[in-house]
Amino acid sequence: MFIEGRRYDTGEPVRISIDQGRIATIEPARPTGPIEEWPYVAPGMFDLQINGHGGIWYSQPGLTAEDIIGTLIPHFAHGVTRIFPTLITNSFENLASGFTAIRQACEQEAWVAEMAPGCHLEGPYISREDGPRGAHGLEYVRDADWDEFSRLQEISGNRIKLLTLAPEVPGAIELIRRAVKSGVTVSIGHTAATPEDIRAAADAGATLSTHLGNGAHGMLRRHPNYIWEQLAEDRLHTSIICDGHHLPASVVKTILRVKSPQRTILTCDAAGLAGCPPGEYRNAGVDVEVLADGRIVIAGQDQLLAGSTLCTDACVANAMRLGGVSLKEAIDMAGRVPARLVGLETIELLPGSRADLITFHVSPESNCLDIRATLFGGEYRHGG
Repeated sequence: MFIEGRRYDTGEPVRISIDQGRIATIEPARPTGPIEEWPYVAPGMFDLQINGHGGIWYSQPGLTAEDIIGTLIPHFAHGVTRIFPTLITNSFENLASGFTAIRQACEQEAWVAEMAPGCHLEGPYISREDGPRGAHGLEYVRDADWDEFSRLQEISGNRIKLLTLAPEVPGAIELIRRAVKSGVTVSIGHTAATPEDIRAAADAGATLSTHLGNGAHGMLRRHPNYIWEQLAEDRLHTSIICDGHHLPASVVKTILRVKSPQRTILTCDAAGLAGCPPGEYRNAGVDVEVLADGRIVIAGQDQLLAGSTLCTDACVANAMRLGGVSLKEAIDMAGRVPARLVGLETIELLPGSRADLITFHVSPESNCLDIRATLFGGEYRHGG
C-alpha cells in the first residue's frame, strides 16, 4: 500500500510504500495541485501517561480486558499509536486488578500488546503533602516498598516500564536503584524533595521528571526549590502537560529553553474522565469535577488540577503555539523522545521502520491537529 504527504520534518512531498507492517520505500512525489493541500505525514505519537478514558481509570477495581481495549481505540483518532496505561496511587488490590486486566488484554489481542508496550505506575510512593500529592488519594499514599513493587510487576507480566515516585519518601532511593537495575525507567514526581534528595535520585538512576511544574505546592520559596533543582539536573529529561491549562506559556518556554526539545516529553496526562461530560465524579477516594472549559479539578475549587480531558494531538499543537517549537520538534517530543528514553523502538520516516504513521493538517484556528488518518503497523485504524 502507499500513502502520500509532506514530511513533517522537511515539508518534502513523498510517497511511502508499506509492506508487512514496515516502511518499504520513501520516494519523492510530485503533487498535481498546491502542495499546501497535501497533509503532513509523521510517525504515530506515543504518550507515557494516559490514566484511562470514558469514565474508566486503569487503577479502578473490577476492570476487564474488554474495558482496557475500549479505552485504547479512541486514541487512534488523535494520532496516538502507543501509550503507557498509567495506574495512579491506590490500594494494592486495586492496582493489582488494573495490572491484571491490562495483562489479560495484551494476551488476548496482539495489537493491544503493541499499542500498550508497557505500563506507568505513578505512585503510590509519593509526597503526602497537599499540593505535591495532587489529586492522589491520601489514604493510599505510602512509603516505598520494593517487595510490593515486585509483586505488582509480576502480576503485570513485567509490563511496568515507568515508575514515578518522590525521592524523599522512606525507601525511595533504594527502590530507584533496584528498579533501574531491573530495567524500569524511574521518574521523579509528586514530590517536595530537597536538592539533596533530587541529586540522590539522579545518582541512583532516575532519568525523568513527571509533568514538571504540576503536582507541586501553590507557593514555593524562590530558591532553592524542587522545580529549579530538576530543571538544573542535566541527568533528568522532563515531561510536561501542554494542554493550555496546566502550564502557562512562560513556563512552557522556560522548560523548553532549559531542557531543549530533545530532552522534553509531551504528555496529555488524560484522566479516566477524558471523554466524559462536565460534572462531579469520584475516583480513588478523591472528588473531582470536569469543568465546562475541559479542565478537571479537585471538586470545590477551580485551581488544583486533577488531570486533563484533552489528547496528545492537542499538546503537540499547544507546544508549537505556547513554546515556539517547530512541528518536527513537537511531534518528536510526543514520539521519538519518550520512546528513546524508555528503550522502545523509535518510529521514524525511514525504510525498515514500523509503519505507525499519521496524516494531518495543521489548523491555526484549532488547538489540536486535524488528524486525517492513523495507520497502526501499516493498517488504517482511523480515516483512510
